[in-house]
Amino acid sequence: MRTIILVFLYVILAILLLPVLFICYLGRWPNLIIIISRWALKLGERILGVQLEVSGLENIDKKSPYVFMANHLSFLDGPLLFMLIPQPVRVILKKEAFRLPVIGQGMRQLKFIPVDRKKLRGGRRSIDRAARLIKDKGFSFLIFPEGTRSRDGKIQAFKRGGFFLALDSQVPIVPISIKGTYELMPRGSFFVKKGKIKVVFHPPFVVTGYNKNNFKTLVGKIKEIIRSGLEPDNKEIN
Repeated sequence: MRTIILVFLYVILAILLLPVLFICYLGRWPNLIIIISRWALKLGERILGVQLEVSGLENIDKKSPYVFMANHLSFLDGPLLFMLIPQPVRVILKKEAFRLPVIGQGMRQLKFIPVDRKKLRGGRRSIDRAARLIKDKGFSFLIFPEGTRSRDGKIQAFKRGGFFLALDSQVPIVPISIKGTYELMPRGSFFVKKGKIKVVFHPPFVVTGYNKNNFKTLVGKIKEIIRSGLEPDNKEIN
């Protein structure tokens, strides 16, 4: 019932906010869209009855660009991290997402990047574009290196795109561990259950010294850091 109420509320908000989105578009004020989006997400958190336990935000410099990398358990993960990351963050999304009314236009205004997975070099072009935005604009990006939501709640193999982005732009990677979203909304489910979500922001991992020769080592280290936050003892990996 809570999920239906939230969807209905978001539809109403999208309609009401159309004039605001148009003004932001004309005035080129993307940060106002981010502020409104975060407010809407916090409202959704209260309506759904989700309890959040967040740690490690002190590790993040709000003025420094990063590539944030998190495990991916649920549809909840993206909106959750967009709300929690203490600076404006962009994402790379499949191009179909930009066809959504209102939301798609907002994402374009925010400089979210579409990727055409059907094209041979579609992913590489999107990474190149994101790297330029990091260097030229100081943007941060959120990446789910697994590429898709887990089907069983376990961490999956990591894809390379986000790591190429960090290496090309030479900004630190911030590993993020998410626990609980799979239980609240597993893949294939539309309704969100009440419950607790735990999010751990690990210290930024500097990528200086990593290249194509030790690429797998970098991927392995980031994966183990994220995995460490999913264990009961939550030990850090150095």
